[in-house]
Amino acid sequence: MAALLNLLDVNLAFGGPAILDHVNFQIDPGERVCLVGRNGAGKSTLMKVIMGEMKPDSGDVFRPQGALYARLTQEVPTDVTGNVHDIVASGLRPNDDHHEEDWQRDVRVEDLVAHVGVPPTQEFSALSGGLKRRVLLARALAGQPDLLLLDEPTNHLDLESILWLEELLLETKPTLFFVTHDRAFLRRIATRIVELDRGRLAGWACDYDTYLVRKQQVLEEEEKQRAAFDKKLAQEEEWIRRGVKAQRSRATARINALKEMRAEAKARRERVGSATLKLAEAERSGQKVVEAEKVTYTWDGDKVLLRDFSITINRGEKIGILGPNGAGKTTLIKLLLGQLQPTSGMIKHGTNLEVVYFDQLRAQIDDNKTVADNIANGNPTVTIEGRTRNVISYLQDFLFEPTRARTPARVLSGGERNRLLLAKLFTQPANVLVLDEPTNDLDAETLDLLEDLLVEFQGTLLLVSHDRAFLDEVVTSTLVFEGDGKIGDYVGGYSDWQAELKKQAARKAEARNTARAADASATGAGRNPGASAGQPLKKLNNKERAELDTLPARIEALETEQAELTAKLADPIFYKTAGAKFAEVKARLETVEREHAAAFARWEELEARKG
Repeated sequence: MAALLNLLDVNLAFGGPAILDHVNFQIDPGERVCLVGRNGAGKSTLMKVIMGEMKPDSGDVFRPQGALYARLTQEVPTDVTGNVHDIVASGLRPNDDHHEEDWQRDVRVEDLVAHVGVPPTQEFSALSGGLKRRVLLARALAGQPDLLLLDEPTNHLDLESILWLEELLLETKPTLFFVTHDRAFLRRIATRIVELDRGRLAGWACDYDTYLVRKQQVLEEEEKQRAAFDKKLAQEEEWIRRGVKAQRSRATARINALKEMRAEAKARRERVGSATLKLAEAERSGQKVVEAEKVTYTWDGDKVLLRDFSITINRGEKIGILGPNGAGKTTLIKLLLGQLQPTSGMIKHGTNLEVVYFDQLRAQIDDNKTVADNIANGNPTVTIEGRTRNVISYLQDFLFEPTRARTPARVLSGGERNRLLLAKLFTQPANVLVLDEPTNDLDAETLDLLEDLLVEFQGTLLLVSHDRAFLDEVVTSTLVFEGDGKIGDYVGGYSDWQAELKKQAARKAEARNTARAADASATGAGRNPGASAGQPLKKLNNKERAELDTLPARIEALETEQAELTAKLADPIFYKTAGAKFAEVKARLETVEREHAAAFARWEELEARKG
């Protein structure tokens, strides 16, 4: 099958080093290709070139004639109006050749609208940011594009929406080219990884974790080769300084080789260094940081966000907070920090608390100030852990070059804004860190550094995030909004929470099975009064003996399936995202329970007659 995209020797620069440097790239039907690279490496630029929104300086971009490309951008467009159904339907291809019946197109739109999970007549303008992105993705899928481009599709989505997106992509199987910072999403969706680094595009035919290992090996080898090159260049420069004493022809060749080495060294693009994240830790807080007892918070009169919530947070705990958008996660933080008062209940704070708050709306950045002035408020220096540092030098730790540090904050990308906010907050001594969605737009390498910093942080952490891998690495317990104002408290991160849900479901299933088995046994005894009267039981024939041998495995298989189905139904996220599948799973569970009860009763009957 022909490729859906071919880039041949594509070059693009904006007056400085090439953003795309002799790029060759191909996407085949059915692939799900993830593009990785540093913030500012040119990932969004490459997407614009693929879409035809930007022309390269040289090279060729080949798209099959008639191929449809659709793109979901990082930000929600401001010019989209209408109701959900009409917006999704607007993504349909023109049907001039009538290759589809109208009813087929209508069914596809209705199915996609059902996946979105809001009424088809709902106005787009009234939706949350996450739901708007769902609608726009459904619009992109409506035309069954030959190639779908997604730029940070999980940004600003809650966990429910991220899982919805994953299931939809795996179910509809579009050919994908996407950029994401969400490593769990990447691991589940990508079939191939390509990396944009210093203008060059390299392919990695492996999974993400293998890519990380191999990439590190490549960088180490590159460093060795660079060191050997620099040593050789220094030797040749020393030779030329001492004066040429060799034969003319031999000396000329060596001088020409030196010129080539100088040119190569000048053209070499050094890899941008890693961000250096260091937190100014304050003196230790008291042992008890926050205590909440039977806290209820209502909003707009009767909307209950929290109901009878109690918790004691001690020094050094790292607590993750999970829940759908609008569930009340930011409200919970403000209650715990004393910025809001509960409707009822009591909240006490410990002693010697130094709180630093990374807010979701990034309101602490002044767009009209330069990057440097956002840090030092016009001063040339900033104090970090008692040391005075030049503000430009400090910002270089966060990968801001001097020229970038002097630009207004309003021109920064999403990842740069997050790095600026981290740089601003980390100037403040803290023993309590509150981070509300800190991972949006950060590249994977900066995410790894932030993880390491938070793991080593000796103070207390409250972390709102939908990044499953990030939560697993950092937190020691997780608070989960489970609906109707209830908040569950679970040990460990996201994966530990999921495992606990499955254990709870298995315990419930086991209890039901025990009760049903007891009922079946009693019913069986009632149907066979001869057994209680001492009448002999009929011996098993060969067919029944064979049946008895297979029943334990059958019962075990049914119990396993029963536990899995029960866990799925107990998952609040599945409940909200499954749609019609919820009823299917529930019906299957009821069938399995009946089959299990019948199999168990049959086993008891045959076992009693075995003799």
